[in-house]
Amino acid sequence: MNVEDRINRCRDLIKYHSDRYYNQDDPEISDYEYDQLMLTLKKMEKEHPELVTLDSPTIVVGGSAKRKAGVLVKHNVPMLSLQDVFTKEDIYSYVNRMIEELDDPTFVVEHKIDGLSMGLRYVDGKLTVAVTRGDGIIQGEDVTENAKVIKDVIKQLKDPIPYIEIRGEVYMATAAFDKVNQQQEILEKKIFANPRNCAAGTLRQLDSKITKERELSLFIFNVQDTKGIEFKTHTQSYEWLKKQGVKVIENYVKCKTADEVWNTIIAIGEQRGNLAYDIDGVVIKIDNLEDRKKLGNTSKVPKWAIAYKFPPEEKETKLIDIEVSVGRTGRITPTAIFEPIRLCGTSVSRAILHNQDFIDDLDIRIGDIIVVYKSGEIIPKIKSVVKEKRIEGLKEFKIPEICPVCGTPTVRVKDTADIKCVNPNCLAQLERRIINFVGRTAMDIKGFGSTYVKELIRLKYIKDIADIYSLSNYRSELIEQGVIGKGRNTDKLLEAIEKSKGNEAHLLLTGLGIPNIGKVAAKSIMKHYRSIEDLQNTSLEELQDVSDIGEISGLCILKFFEDDKNKEVIRRLKDYGVNMAVEEVSKGDDKFDGLTFVVTGTLATIGRSEATEMIESHGGKVSGSVSKKTNYVLAGENAGSKLIKAEELGITVISEEELVNMLK
Repeated sequence: MNVEDRINRCRDLIKYHSDRYYNQDDPEISDYEYDQLMLTLKKMEKEHPELVTLDSPTIVVGGSAKRKAGVLVKHNVPMLSLQDVFTKEDIYSYVNRMIEELDDPTFVVEHKIDGLSMGLRYVDGKLTVAVTRGDGIIQGEDVTENAKVIKDVIKQLKDPIPYIEIRGEVYMATAAFDKVNQQQEILEKKIFANPRNCAAGTLRQLDSKITKERELSLFIFNVQDTKGIEFKTHTQSYEWLKKQGVKVIENYVKCKTADEVWNTIIAIGEQRGNLAYDIDGVVIKIDNLEDRKKLGNTSKVPKWAIAYKFPPEEKETKLIDIEVSVGRTGRITPTAIFEPIRLCGTSVSRAILHNQDFIDDLDIRIGDIIVVYKSGEIIPKIKSVVKEKRIEGLKEFKIPEICPVCGTPTVRVKDTADIKCVNPNCLAQLERRIINFVGRTAMDIKGFGSTYVKELIRLKYIKDIADIYSLSNYRSELIEQGVIGKGRNTDKLLEAIEKSKGNEAHLLLTGLGIPNIGKVAAKSIMKHYRSIEDLQNTSLEELQDVSDIGEISGLCILKFFEDDKNKEVIRRLKDYGVNMAVEEVSKGDDKFDGLTFVVTGTLATIGRSEATEMIESHGGKVSGSVSKKTNYVLAGENAGSKLIKAEELGITVISEEELVNMLK
């Protein structure tokens, strides 16, 4: 791979993860891993300045504004990001450079709150608009109604000056976050990964009642613009804001030297675990506002401030036990149970140990002191064992040779690290197969929670997937025994089961639980076959012609449909009226045959999914990225980097109206 390709690949990765973080509030990697990607790109661009492009993540501010909680609002003052640094040397270099450039500067060192940035505009002392960071340069989302229900947002200043805009960080205190997740568990809804994600999603809620219930908090960290009042320093503005009742960043420290700045950073880091909220670093700012004007900004960051980012958080704890569980395929998974610790804003006490090889490589034993971290700041993982703290007599752990649920001897699968229960009637496997079948990514039978699944299996109403559709025959018994609750609850579930019979065939295929066949693969497969029955009669060669299906996945499909019990389940599902056929989509013509389109931005009239279907139904292909092979880019509002790349490559850009006209 040449340098240009490596740079483009790095940019694409950063843009993808930036979108996951800023726009979807669902990051896949940690801040630290993202920062390392950005440092790699900066280094490559520095070595090859001729390859720098205007849409590079090193130039463009991350994120985009979305229409969800409100309309879009133009920024009066850009809400820029900060230059991130990671070492003591970086801090000393920055501080000493500022001392050389400025006349006796003072530095303000503050907590870097891990939340979502928001600007508040006050006219004659009254709050008029609250806006998110959005793209940081042009526009953000109007979240005024939601901001007004945040307890820390002051709606009326004590001194009604003509105009002031202040910027702060919306966050969720750890106690409030725990409370929200407890409620999510009770309601059997998705658990939030961390306080930052929860705060970001909550601020964008359409219903301000939900925002109020979740108890968001706010710290103000900067004055963006004023009319009718002037401040000489950053700390002076803080003192004025505090008199207005505005909550500013706590415990900020003024420093004069690099040593003082670094010692303050160390002190903040040591107190990090005692705070009521999450911080992911420390911000160092120039206090004097005239000095800030003198220094100015780049297109992406101010030159008068930097952010020191803490390394990934990890803590020691004691391993109490190792539990083993049986999955829907019979695979036995060990899970570490340890004394609860708090990491990245959540309390954790469990981590997957994967398999016996993983346990052996770590040499992990019950009673050990272990080091735990969060992968992507989301998934708890065990990093190592603190061997010097191991007490004598701890025994090596081995996954049991019999299934912990049914007592059947386990076997190690050839050429893998997996240990499995091979009893097809094992209740644990059945539970997970049914939970997978009724879950959101498969048949999505509303209200069919794991508690009901376990109880219906225990009472022998469900012995395989097909039995789900026989439950209506036992309505009276179910109501009498209160398995699902009273009559209304039972009827609601039975109605949801009946409704699921009409689901698209790829959802049924997903629900069958064939190894290596998830929702995306199932969708590709059912685009190729007319029905589940057609799929039953396929060959490995034909399966490998399907996008996303390789030899291993193909063999898994063949093996599943060769099993007589699975054949019987499919037959019964068909008898119960479950849809097994793909709806025929009428194909108007092949006008777009051989053409590749990219759909980007917000389409006002037909919608992106409808545009994709329209293109594909006329023989065209829709790709997720712009390349030299792209023929057309269908661009809507806020098209972003894909539009820029299309223009750079000279690719024809069309509107919704032009797409429709092409088909006439």
